[in-house]
Amino acid sequence: MKTNNKIYKILLCVCTICILGYTSCKKYANPPAVYEELKPQSVGQRKVLVISIDGVTGSEIKTIAPPSITALQKTSKYSYEVLKSGIGNDASSWVTMTTGVSYIKHSIGTDNFERLRDPNADEHAEIKSYRNVLDYITQYKSTKTAVITPWDNLRRYLRNADFSPVVGTDVAVKDSTVNILTRQEGVGAVIVNFREVETAGLNGGFIATNSNYKNAILKADEYVGNIITALKARKNYASEDWLVIVTTNHGGSSTSPQSGFLIASNKNLKEEEVKKRGFNTPLFNATAIGAQVNNDNGLYDAGSTKDFTVQMQAKFNTENYYVGFLSKSTIISGTTQTGWMWFQTDSKKWNVSFGGTANGSGINRQEVNGGGVVFDGGWHTLTMTVKYVNATTRTVTLYTDGDQNQSINISAHKSLSTSEKLTLGYKQFSGGTGLSFQGAELAYFNTALDAATVKANVGLKDMTKHPNYANLIGYWQNNEGTDAYLGNKAPGGYDMSLYGPFTWKAMGTDAPPSVTPDADASGKSIALTPATVSANMLYWMNIKILADFGIDGNPFLNQFELEFLK
Repeated sequence: MKTNNKIYKILLCVCTICILGYTSCKKYANPPAVYEELKPQSVGQRKVLVISIDGVTGSEIKTIAPPSITALQKTSKYSYEVLKSGIGNDASSWVTMTTGVSYIKHSIGTDNFERLRDPNADEHAEIKSYRNVLDYITQYKSTKTAVITPWDNLRRYLRNADFSPVVGTDVAVKDSTVNILTRQEGVGAVIVNFREVETAGLNGGFIATNSNYKNAILKADEYVGNIITALKARKNYASEDWLVIVTTNHGGSSTSPQSGFLIASNKNLKEEEVKKRGFNTPLFNATAIGAQVNNDNGLYDAGSTKDFTVQMQAKFNTENYYVGFLSKSTIISGTTQTGWMWFQTDSKKWNVSFGGTANGSGINRQEVNGGGVVFDGGWHTLTMTVKYVNATTRTVTLYTDGDQNQSINISAHKSLSTSEKLTLGYKQFSGGTGLSFQGAELAYFNTALDAATVKANVGLKDMTKHPNYANLIGYWQNNEGTDAYLGNKAPGGYDMSLYGPFTWKAMGTDAPPSVTPDADASGKSIALTPATVSANMLYWMNIKILADFGIDGNPFLNQFELEFLK
């Protein structure tokens, strides 16, 4: 029988991998699975209960302070500032929550849990599907899983659960959950979903002063209390080590999502609020790390006659020679190039290279000197303006910290158009490597700013006050602190997608000139999105999160192991 059980689990795993992705079946690294016989619980066996109360806004539940959730908070790490991921609607948030993957990667955003056609996506890129957390749990652990939700589409999406009762109301969700926790000793991962709070918020608003909304939250809190009571009454509860996560898919409505909340409770955890503190930005310190606009539909195409301005605040940690760090260009090898590329050069300065080789210019690339020492470990504002004057004059001007340096005429290069993506991070320039920097407050205007405007707005702290705000078509602050995307805050344009083994670096009060330092920057900086739910489920159940899983969520409980690892 043991051999048959193993064969059955292998077949189940293979089938699950192929059916969970609606569009494709991805090959995954498959380390040896642990095959255990189902048996009575051992001392301290880790288990997870996740309860999502959809539509609960972080600020409002903090105001209401429902009793059962407040009691859990006393033994938890908690946040009232859980950011939405991508579009943040009902389906996309649930997929992010259960896969640990950012919306910009999974692209699932319809109520039928199907992919949305994203104009920011590369239509020729590989379509990837991501496994949900229950799939990993059943592969690596000998335990049962359960999903209890009144949303039929979500139940079908998570159809690999061992127990998935059909229920139609929140009270039925509560009753079924209590029944499973009471009767199923072998269950070890349970996901519970309440939906009626979100419905109540649509009638009067997602605010604590709306009695419909407040009463719905208090009723859901009552159900949470019932479930916790049933959990603690389990026959083997004393020998189990449960992590209870109470959270939301998003705050507010599906069409206008807001920040949510998360409480991760365990009997050994000390009460502590976690949140993003200070300035946080990706560290671009390897050739494989970067961020890019996957498909701009020509918005950032430089062409042959377009005016534009690109500005970024940057902090360089090392001094290198011939290393590209911001570009919309082919790689540079020798004298050939199409597009433009910012790169590190000698004397601690920066230059920009231009070329139109692929567009028939017939001439070698040109370099423009940025002037000013920038590779000194401090923040600097780098600005490039490109202005078309006439058929024989197209002027490029560079500024460092608002001070104008060199201007040259690049009209001989004809068009700078290239299919290469707008990329923040390493780009090959004659083989140079060793890049290490933070880039933030990246702005792209569809006009050439004049010298006075550049100078006057170097440290502007509110971009909406910029005199050319209407011309802003890209604005990436790079201060999210989590997940795999850089949100575009401009009136139009596209998000950037992070790639490679990137890390978010908490900079504390070390912020760019246009960012007001956070007075509460001390302590751990932990930014959360719904992706953190499955990341912490895997972490708690001692399942190693492999790179091939594609998980972006922060398993932040690993920063508090001194409290629960005895």
